[in-house]
Amino acid sequence: MAILPIRTVPDPVLREKGKRIRTIDNSIIKLAADMLETMHDAPGVGLTACQVGVPIRLVVIGNIADVEDFVLVNPEVVKTKGVRTVTEGCLSIPGYSGTIKRAEQVTVKGKDLEGREIRIKAYDLLAQALEHEIDHSNGILYIDHLENESDLRKVKPGEEEMEDAENVD
Repeated sequence: MAILPIRTVPDPVLREKGKRIRTIDNSIIKLAADMLETMHDAPGVGLTACQVGVPIRLVVIGNIADVEDFVLVNPEVVKTKGVRTVTEGCLSIPGYSGTIKRAEQVTVKGKDLEGREIRIKAYDLLAQALEHEIDHSNGILYIDHLENESDLRKVKPGEEEMEDAENVD
């Protein structure tokens, strides 16, 4: 496994819509393992392949209480419920956090690394992380959800890890 460099704005790959994965082969499995290691090293609670320069629809999630690390191939949000205001950060936009709206609950479908269909109903931080990472797979950054510029603020090193400013990926 390897720690991969995380792309930051204004890298154009962050604005690309990830391509669907047709075949889950050893290169996808290795990339997912490297992404998990990179996410833990960062640290973040999610990471998408686009953030490491590979514009495909591959997401890893972890570092969330009571949730084991997992990988989603070709994930998509199929249902949302409710709205909540959250403070969000991103490994691809270091040094900033923003106040945006996210769903209270999401239902996501995708495949695991063995090609099995999976469906996840998520709340709170897990729902936020899933929405955030699937946005990345669609070339959307959390700053695109800001209602106005004053909702984005510069943060001091280490502040991103505070409970009220989750570094989602």
